[in-house]
Amino acid sequence: MPIYMDRHDVPGNIHAEHVAEMHQQDMKIQHLYGCKGITYWCDEDRRTAFCLIEAPNKQALKDMHDNAHGDVPHQIIEVDDKLVEAFLGRIEDPENTSGGDLNVIRESAFRIIMLISFEKDPKTYRGSHVIRGFADKICAGAEKFEGRVVEMNSKGIMLSFVSPEQAVNGALGIHELLEKYRETESITDVAFTISLSAGSPVTDKEELFGETISLARRMCIAGNNSILVTSEVRELYEDTEMKKFPEHGFITVISPVEKDFLCMLMDYTEKYMTDSKFRVEDLSKNLGCSKSQLYRMVVSLTGSSPNAFIRSFRLRKALSLLDKKINSISEIAFDSGFNSPSYFSRCFFETYGILPSDYARRVAETA
Repeated sequence: MPIYMDRHDVPGNIHAEHVAEMHQQDMKIQHLYGCKGITYWCDEDRRTAFCLIEAPNKQALKDMHDNAHGDVPHQIIEVDDKLVEAFLGRIEDPENTSGGDLNVIRESAFRIIMLISFEKDPKTYRGSHVIRGFADKICAGAEKFEGRVVEMNSKGIMLSFVSPEQAVNGALGIHELLEKYRETESITDVAFTISLSAGSPVTDKEELFGETISLARRMCIAGNNSILVTSEVRELYEDTEMKKFPEHGFITVISPVEKDFLCMLMDYTEKYMTDSKFRVEDLSKNLGCSKSQLYRMVVSLTGSSPNAFIRSFRLRKALSLLDKKINSISEIAFDSGFNSPSYFSRCFFETYGILPSDYARRVAETA
């Protein structure tokens, strides 16, 4: 049976004790709707509660809540219980230490998400095994700063942190470990970017921590051997630790205006990148800014001109398709928004110093 997580926005006059009572009321009638309450999280500061429930469908979950206490959830998403545990650390009620019958859970589901993205030089492609050394360093750093590894593959590693201090200090520690590893092992053909964003597990996206992860991924595109942090993470760090956010040349704090612009830029580019007629003029028009404003913002965020950003975005897509080994070079060229295979090959070679056909052969040889 599917497992769902729902989100309740809690009014100011409702506290953790009330949420615990509502959870008990759910448990009393859950069998009538084929549901099984697993656990919940209640964050009094952020006025949110999240329930983890096994149910035949979303409507049964809503009906159970409605008839138990009338508090119907604002959002519901289907989740994987293993992923929930990876992000939040548990999928069952914590031990009741109150001594009473009511297990009042005051625990936030809000998390700091760290994404470490790898970018290998196609010219010196050596296969996914080159990332293993980086992964070992990251896991060691994560354990030291109480980060939980959520996902790991050749493209990157995702971690979850409860504390903003541990997340920020973890990013600094992992950055130092990776830079030393690149230097001592002479692995200069692998670049990495660390991003930190924060959020709740259930939003409008149909994915656990969907908005937070999406932003973290987009921020990684703007970095190169650096750390990018949202202004929210910086404020959480300073508010919690009562000290100034660390300043280093390799740390960039993304302002709310920059975050919104980056999301709009990525939304539009992702939507139209396969159209070979897609140009900078389309970006400026649809983002509501002049060409000069667009140029300044894109250069500030990514270090590239808008034209170079679009081409780089298409080439990243092409690399991903080449890694999957499922399409021909011509198909990949058109699927990535290039108007001809010859132009695609020329752009690929100018950027990476290797032809896409040669890169595809190396991928096949090291598989």
